Amino acid sequence: MCIRDSPHTVPCKVTGKAGSVRMRMIPAPRGTGLVASRASKRVLQYAGIEDVYTATRGATSTMGNFIKATFEAIKKTYSFNAPAFWKQADLTEKMMPQQQFTDWLRDEKAKRDAAIKHQ
Repeated sequence: MCIRDSPHTVPCKVTGKAGSVRMRMIPAPRGTGLVASRASKRVLQYAGIEDVYTATRGATSTMGNFIKATFEAIKKTYSFNAPAFWKQADLTEKMMPQQQFTDWLRDEKAKRDAAIKHQ
C-alpha cells in the first residue's frame, strides 16, 4: 500500500458524546497534524490518526467524559469501509460468467432446439 493511499485522517465529520461533552472530529489535509487539546491528542495518536481538526462543547474540564467522548468519536470511524481496506480481487483467477456457464448454455440451447423440432 502506498503512503499516499494510507488513511491519515477520519473519513468524514464524526461526533462522540459522553455526559455533557461533545467531541467533533473534522477531516484535515495531510500534514496538518492533530489540532486538539493535550488529552485528546494522546488518544488520537494512540488510535493512529495523524491529521484532524477537533471541536468540543460542554464541560470539557471533566476529563473522564472528555476522553470518553473522544473515544466514542474514534469508534464511529471504524464503521466505515474505506477503499484502503477493500479486498483486492484477482481478476485473472476468475472466469467470465459466459465462459463459466458455456456448457449449461449450450445444453439449454440443444434442449430448446429439440423441443422445437419435436413439436
